[in-house]
Amino acid sequence: MHIERYLKPNIEAEIGKGKIIILYGARQVGKTTLVKEILAVRKEKSRYLNCDEPDIREALTKKTSTEMRSFIGDAQLIVLDEAQRVPDIGITLKLLHDTYPDLTIIATGSSSFDLSNSISEPLTGRNTTFTLYPISFFEYAVAIGEIEAVRLLEERIRFGSYPGIISSSNPEEGVRALARDYLLKDVFQIGMIRKPIVIEKLVKLLSLQIGQQVSYNELAQKLEVSRQTVMGYVRLLEQAFVIFRLPPLGKNKRKEVTRFDKIYFYDTGIRNALIDDFKPLEYRTDKGHLFENFFIAERMKQLDRQSDRAALYYWRTKTGAEIDLVEDAHGTFRAFECKWTGEGTPSRAWLSEFPGTEPTLVTRKSAPALLLQ
Repeated sequence: MHIERYLKPNIEAEIGKGKIIILYGARQVGKTTLVKEILAVRKEKSRYLNCDEPDIREALTKKTSTEMRSFIGDAQLIVLDEAQRVPDIGITLKLLHDTYPDLTIIATGSSSFDLSNSISEPLTGRNTTFTLYPISFFEYAVAIGEIEAVRLLEERIRFGSYPGIISSSNPEEGVRALARDYLLKDVFQIGMIRKPIVIEKLVKLLSLQIGQQVSYNELAQKLEVSRQTVMGYVRLLEQAFVIFRLPPLGKNKRKEVTRFDKIYFYDTGIRNALIDDFKPLEYRTDKGHLFENFFIAERMKQLDRQSDRAALYYWRTKTGAEIDLVEDAHGTFRAFECKWTGEGTPSRAWLSEFPGTEPTLVTRKSAPALLLQ
């Protein structure tokens, strides 16, 4: 089954505009497939270089622009896949870009901490970036049809939306292997990680707290490490595209909680693999939080597809009134409350604080229509 990625025309539109194109995304999310599709239809000469290969890394490390051009050949468009594997990749990219301005470079990275830290200063003003997420519900529905996508909504919540999982005949085993073999690979490759077991325990603890406020102090106590260590590891997990944080929306009012983030997973299948639970949602006590995680992650993809740069938050008062997702689009708020069963009503406390901003109630029946807009 071929699934067309919404980023494809966006990336193609940047080719030839004099910018280095950076494509971020987790391992196995489909970056290589996407860039090869782009290369396949280009008329100009192109070349794909996998930087996981030692000889390719060597050819791009501490070499002159002439030496690198000789290695690349007469290609006008090149892909450096897993570019973060090349030492000082930022300097390499800057040298190629400045010396050969007609050469278009697409560099992919499965970990933003290596690649972004390496390129941020050398490539100031020289690059444009994209992030490839797991398959969005919109992309999925386009590929298999809206009716079938709605029918299989719960399957996507249970097993996730990585390309290999969607096409797998055994999605449960597939997502288990994905979580086991790839989830933390980039994090563990960083030399500063002294206790990999701490990250393994941390990510499992976080998987049990989706939809809840997270106390870094409490996590530190459970893991017997410092609060700073926990926060540093959380940041690494974010940069490896495992989790994302949702901060609280605060108006500096005493009754609003502004201290704790919520943490969600980019892919609910990965989260379920970590807690070893793939039961149907009707038998689960966590179905509400799981559905909330799914919708917020999908909403992030939808906003990216629509080029909507709204900032995302949650809102909660000390008395427990809560809105699951608040989007701040340049001062205009959009609010969403997730209820798998459809039971409950949106917070009256929210309306008293933000009159005229009626929250949207998101249920398993209404979510597909919202995500397909």
